[in-house]
Amino acid sequence: MNRLLVFLMLVLLPSAALAADPLQDQPHWSLELKSGKFAPAVERWAEFYEKRTIPEYAGTFAYKLVRQVELGVGVGTMKARGSAFAPLHNATTGSTVLQMYPIQAFMLVRGLVSEDQWIVPYVGGGFTRMYYQERAQDQEKVTGAVNGYHVRGGLQLCLDNLDRGAANNMYLDYGVHHTYFFAEMERTRAVVKSSSTDLGGTAYLFGLLFEY
Repeated sequence: MNRLLVFLMLVLLPSAALAADPLQDQPHWSLELKSGKFAPAVERWAEFYEKRTIPEYAGTFAYKLVRQVELGVGVGTMKARGSAFAPLHNATTGSTVLQMYPIQAFMLVRGLVSEDQWIVPYVGGGFTRMYYQERAQDQEKVTGAVNGYHVRGGLQLCLDNLDRGAANNMYLDYGVHHTYFFAEMERTRAVVKSSSTDLGGTAYLFGLLFEY
């Protein structure tokens, strides 16, 4: 009886190990969390606001049509404080606060050849709807939204290869197949027709990608 139990354990344990190995299955979803700097396309931006760039925080969620192609949505937030002139008001003012919230629908293509690939290049793009709100001193608040587009590209570094044990634990505990650190550049164009102001610009972002 004892010999039979030992035999069954020797047969079943390798199968269980393979079932728990994220490389034996493929993810279907991805989640990005990222932040960085956004350089607005507004001319003479640095004269209106405190800095040439402003912080941007964003996240995306996507479904993988195939291993290399995914469709997703994303949302971001940006905030700038300025003085002397409010571009959307087209008027002189004492101080102003501009907030922007881009919402995206996109397709992304990754140059993935193998599951244990160290560096994965990618490109993507799609539709952007930019919501905005500007509060200027002694002026009425301006709010609205404008449609546009964006393109982006970057490189993803697979962190699984740095610690395979930790990667397997992420899979067993949270269902995360792969974790990547990435750096990307994104260009957005979204023009407010009433003032001919382009609320788009160029973003330089860093973050983490989790594949489920």
